[in-house]
Amino acid sequence: MSYKVVVIGGGAAGFFGAITCAQVNPDVDVVLLEKTNKLLAKVLVSGGGRCNVTHNCFSPGPLSQHYPRGAKPLKDAFKTFGAQETVAWFEQRGVKLKTEADGRMFPVTDSSQTIADCLLQEARKAGVNIKTGVGVSLITPPDATINQLNYIVQLSNGTEIKADKVLICTGGNPKATGYDWLRELGHPIQEPVPSLFTFNVPGNPLKELMGVSVPHARVRIAGQKLEYEGPLLITHWGYSGPAVLKLSAWGARIFHDQNYTFTALINWIPTYTEESLRTELQNYRQSHPKKVVITNALFGLPQRLWKALTTLAEIQPETKWAELPAKNTNKLVEALLRMAVEVKGKSTFKEEFVTCGGIDLSQVNMKNMESRLHTGLYFAGEVLDIDGITGGFNFQAAWTTGFLAGSAMAAKL
Repeated sequence: MSYKVVVIGGGAAGFFGAITCAQVNPDVDVVLLEKTNKLLAKVLVSGGGRCNVTHNCFSPGPLSQHYPRGAKPLKDAFKTFGAQETVAWFEQRGVKLKTEADGRMFPVTDSSQTIADCLLQEARKAGVNIKTGVGVSLITPPDATINQLNYIVQLSNGTEIKADKVLICTGGNPKATGYDWLRELGHPIQEPVPSLFTFNVPGNPLKELMGVSVPHARVRIAGQKLEYEGPLLITHWGYSGPAVLKLSAWGARIFHDQNYTFTALINWIPTYTEESLRTELQNYRQSHPKKVVITNALFGLPQRLWKALTTLAEIQPETKWAELPAKNTNKLVEALLRMAVEVKGKSTFKEEFVTCGGIDLSQVNMKNMESRLHTGLYFAGEVLDIDGITGGFNFQAAWTTGFLAGSAMAAKL
């Protein structure tokens, strides 16, 4: 079999690349290969089945700052196809998106099936030939010395396909061996390590509070410059929520090197400095001397959390503010601003798995996603050493790199 363009991988980037290529140049024969029998699997499970399509951040510079790896090259890429273009693309095809309070954007239907159906419909309309249950075992680039003018794509079933252009969108892989077939092309690989994960705290002093959350906390890693602010959730195994997930992305390689064993310092009220906190506590003490410390939560914290933090400060249940010893006040300040928890391990966030690592960006032309080593070979999506924090940024990178690759392949044929 012979095709002009072979797209390997039936996820977000693969579909977007294939659709773009076929729409820009309708004369191109495009085939999309997916090794499993499930197309757009990650699209369907993301965002709790709602699909966090992108983020309401329409300026290329600020948008690129949400990527621990790939920020600089993506800034220029977003000038061509960013979040605003993504919203317009889906709306032009009848899929309206809405923005939630935290900036995440979802289809108004709140169903990821809407996004999957749109992509499948567009691929079929554009004439993309979709084949499932077809894996790829080897790609052999053209070699003029033996008069081989096409890419040879060897399939797992023993057959082969000839192609003028090949787009690889096989996603991230948790194991380094998953990239071996790409190493054979001479492309350097950044070793994959997990990104976007929750913190396991076996001796969590707040374990009984699982399900309690605060809308604004700061999590800092002792001995590192790593910190992040945002909503924080106490779980039965430790801590989760955007503050932890986003911190895990920025510190992915550091945490891996530390074998996921480190001390996290939680600031439950990051709008306060130690000085302003002590002043606030002193003022409250003077205004409400007869109130019982444990039973009157301050700073908008949930009562159960306040009680647990005051217990950590060794404040007795019946102690009134007027009777609070200085040493317990000091311990309360520590518990509020620097509660130390010993992290030992991680957990995958829901069904979503993101890796940092993949094809080294130094050998990819990020203007068109073409390999610098092999003309006619392209990459898009999480197979690249690009990953964003949670909030729709990984899908945006997939749409952007898929669009650039698809446009470039169509124009060059």
